[in-house]
Amino acid sequence: MQSSATVLVYSDDANTRAQVRLAAGHRPALDVPPVEFLECATLPAVLKELDRGGIDVCVLDGEAVPAGGMGVCRQLKDEVFRCPPVLLLMGRPQDAWLATWSRADAAVTLPVDPVEFADALASLLRKRLAVGA
Repeated sequence: MQSSATVLVYSDDANTRAQVRLAAGHRPALDVPPVEFLECATLPAVLKELDRGGIDVCVLDGEAVPAGGMGVCRQLKDEVFRCPPVLLLMGRPQDAWLATWSRADAAVTLPVDPVEFADALASLLRKRLAVGA
């Protein structure tokens, strides 16, 4: 198992980024490595960090402004070679079809439910780390 996993969190809202950090904690599940968070408030920052590499999972806020996480997700899936898995934060459960359109690997609703979020993040980390092994 690698020593840590890097999770990129994109939201223009500092409170949403804090919800994500608190929900995941230091380690979202016992069978995944501890996580380190890389926070981005703008799309250019997200693209720069993904270009740099080393991201294991992206958490994108579907309600972010001006570039919403759903559109950002679709762009990343189209443009980033070996795009990391994406966990999308949706404003409403009815937006699940948009999460599918965006090609997100998983989606949870806002406000962040700690149990649901940690389970979804751990699942994506397991898949990512299994592929990388």
